[in-house]
Amino acid sequence: MPLDEALGIAPHQGSSEELVRLGCLLSVMVPYEVASWLLGQWSGLSVSASTLWNWVQVKGQKAMEEMQEQLQAQAKGEAITPEFLSDLLLSLPLAIGADGVMVPFRPVAKTPNGKTQWREIKVAILARLGVRRNQRGEQLPKLLNRRLVAVLGNIDNFIPSLQLEARRQSFDTAQQVVWLSDGGRGFWRVYHTCFSSVAVPILDFFHAAGHLWRATQSLFEGKYSSQAMAWFSRWRHQLRHGQHYQVLDDLTYLVNTDLFSGQSLNTLVQVQSYFQRHHRHIHYQRFHQQQLPLGSGMVESSCKWLIQQRFKGVGMRWSDSGFNHLLLLRLAWVNQRFDSLFPHSPMTVQKTSPIP
Repeated sequence: MPLDEALGIAPHQGSSEELVRLGCLLSVMVPYEVASWLLGQWSGLSVSASTLWNWVQVKGQKAMEEMQEQLQAQAKGEAITPEFLSDLLLSLPLAIGADGVMVPFRPVAKTPNGKTQWREIKVAILARLGVRRNQRGEQLPKLLNRRLVAVLGNIDNFIPSLQLEARRQSFDTAQQVVWLSDGGRGFWRVYHTCFSSVAVPILDFFHAAGHLWRATQSLFEGKYSSQAMAWFSRWRHQLRHGQHYQVLDDLTYLVNTDLFSGQSLNTLVQVQSYFQRHHRHIHYQRFHQQQLPLGSGMVESSCKWLIQQRFKGVGMRWSDSGFNHLLLLRLAWVNQRFDSLFPHSPMTVQKTSPIP
């Protein structure tokens, strides 16, 4: 049959690797039922959603085994082959950010019964910081050569995968490394474990400003009064424009007065401790002058794009294996490594994945 020949399907063969590749690629981007319909529209073949699911499990298991081999080699101290980067990319700062996103899972494997369990997926992005100009002619950071890491598990499971990707991206020879995160203690443990000796640490400015708003609300009964808004605006301006120590001094003074008690005092103590803990990470005026990003938006958008768009559709609930296998294929596609899972497929030229 001409179509069989075009697809590379031999007699008595269920499917070609090219067809499996395309089926897995569609499943990476859209739900299995939609992927089945699209594959049928393209090929004229009837491939069920369950068949696509099985293909993803097989290729996802292959990706998982390859990942485990690489992690074991890293644990043994073996050299990790870095990804090829042009001289231009190697000359740019490397930004690393991490955050978490919740995904719904089934409480019992192989059954839809039971209450949904929400579990956190740890996500990281590594990207070289180029420069772009906005419509006003201002220079802003531009992310180049983005690579993502995502792990279902705790911080101790997450750290080796992030270290592996950092080595692939030659973090140890980068002219500058930048770490961005919100105030979550777990992700700052990642920074202290992996990058504290090489990276400039930046606390997400917008999360920091959110804590200042919490403190402001504890000061005034009218939380949205003109006085409260003026106080918050002053603090936020000082934080952003090199007067962060004044903000911390104000918080310390308020904590040590007798003016507050109960929940108001507790909130002030929490916010003061937060800024004291991150006092080295809030030099926003200096970071801006160095053309470094001030917010963790790059990883927050990665969480939405990588995880939420594919794994948090209406009615979706995942098993561990079903999630992990599909996640590894999605990561392989995003990180330009998808075709290595299909070495016998004739379609080996891959364009850059359209990460927003």
